[in-house]
Amino acid sequence: MTNSHPYEIEDRDLVARVLAWRDQDPDAETRAELDALLAAGDEQGLRDRFDSRIGFGTAGLRGELGAGPNRMNRVLVAQAAAGIAAYLKNIGGKSVVIGYDARINSDVFAHDSAAIFAGAGLDVLLFDGYVPTPVLAFATRFGTAQADGSTRPYDIGVMVTASHNPPRDNGYKVYAGSLGGSQIIAPVDKLIAEQISLAAASLSFESIPKAELFAVGGGEIRDAYVKRASELATHAEGASLRVTFTAMHGVGWDTAARVFASAGLPEPLPVARQIEPDGTFPTVAFPNPEEPGALDLAIEQANSIGSDLIIALDPDADRLAVAVPDADAATGWTKLTGDQVGFILGHRAAQLAHAEGRTGTLACSIASSSALKSVAQHFGLGFQQTLTGFKWISKVPGLIFGFEEALGYCIDPGHTPDKDGITAAVVLVSLAQELAAEGKTLAQHLLALEQQFGFTATSQVTLRFASVTQAIQVVAGLRANPPVELLNQALAFEDLALAQSGLPATDGLRFTLTDGRTALIRPSGTEPKLKCYLQATAASDSGAKHALSELETEFRALLGA
Repeated sequence: MTNSHPYEIEDRDLVARVLAWRDQDPDAETRAELDALLAAGDEQGLRDRFDSRIGFGTAGLRGELGAGPNRMNRVLVAQAAAGIAAYLKNIGGKSVVIGYDARINSDVFAHDSAAIFAGAGLDVLLFDGYVPTPVLAFATRFGTAQADGSTRPYDIGVMVTASHNPPRDNGYKVYAGSLGGSQIIAPVDKLIAEQISLAAASLSFESIPKAELFAVGGGEIRDAYVKRASELATHAEGASLRVTFTAMHGVGWDTAARVFASAGLPEPLPVARQIEPDGTFPTVAFPNPEEPGALDLAIEQANSIGSDLIIALDPDADRLAVAVPDADAATGWTKLTGDQVGFILGHRAAQLAHAEGRTGTLACSIASSSALKSVAQHFGLGFQQTLTGFKWISKVPGLIFGFEEALGYCIDPGHTPDKDGITAAVVLVSLAQELAAEGKTLAQHLLALEQQFGFTATSQVTLRFASVTQAIQVVAGLRANPPVELLNQALAFEDLALAQSGLPATDGLRFTLTDGRTALIRPSGTEPKLKCYLQATAASDSGAKHALSELETEFRALLGA
């Protein structure tokens, strides 16, 4: 059989799909990518882009930039926008607000989306420049002006970002706005995915209706966010900390600086080489403050100017990392874990709520330390653990504060229904100033809290794979043959996919030893890796760390790490 095309690829159907995609693609760079793969006869490269598709789920879309349905590009994003518009119109929705960060093509994807939403007859506001993810989440609640002078929350919010993913990734996060608040959850994701599939099957990029009839602005929303965030600060006389700040080449600095100034807090001292938004992230291998080496430049500056504290936002400013001076550390600094910062901020939130006579609930994800449970009990508050992700945490009834170990903290759920690194930084720096006025440090404060509420040690074992599928397969193997004993103790096993503990079903496994030590194993929903979250508690710091070390050794062996 002879080929009916000039390319050295036997699979004619594959070539036809590639050509159909290329011919509708408005981006010269991704068209050239496909032409080069076709000319080279690179069937594997084409199959990697066309034999699967980036799925739309509760995390929206996220993946590597490039051509084809298994990459982030203008065609894929246009199909997603058309699907969201169709879903929104089906349920009577009318308005959309769109934000974007400094990643490659974020502005292009945002503009295309605005034109498609407007072409569907929706009321659209596109932010007039880079915006942190928390400001977009705030915007959905802040709302849009109505003819009678009132405001109404936006029905849908879209943020074009891949947060802290590698530089060549981008993503598309969707907020439910007036239709449920915070990030979308099931079944909304599936209903939108169905509409995206219909759009992909029936419409080309050119045939999707578009209109330039959308508003570009957002200044009023930015101002309202700054005002609200600054109100969360508290003040201490006689203390002024030197705070080193890095934006990790992201979009958090301008807004954070405005909030600190409005709050009357000392302006953080920025790391100049990382302060300007830059989607290539030139000074970090991986733009995630959790990663080793990510804070190296901040530590270098902090040591040179004698800083008291380091704070770091991830590229879209929804996560916060904190480092404190430590004379015993090689660099002179220790980065606090997300669990430790969550413990500090959660106690602060409970303390303030109690003083003001407010009731409610502290919450964290099942992958995070449960140390806040004792804090909640002490202050007469509720405590709840949810599935991983702020789409669950932010929906806890009566939420006062929520966090997850991956450096995410929901400080002001009534206004910003998501994790927010900027407001977390404001509250944390305010607390650090109060402590400094009393001659204390954050590290000393954390130790005092642990002495009061018990010592909890946590850690992670992370395995990276070539694909998300491989991580899922490892979990499936453990699910089929779970261990029943560890460290000479019975090992209770819970398959979270069966939804037997009152939580919605999720792909994860939870193990609990007789002495209370726990391990949660789950594949990432957006990256090709598996994480094992470990926790141990004891009456002393050394006891908790020893118990954790034993547990980590056993689970590393179990996972083959």
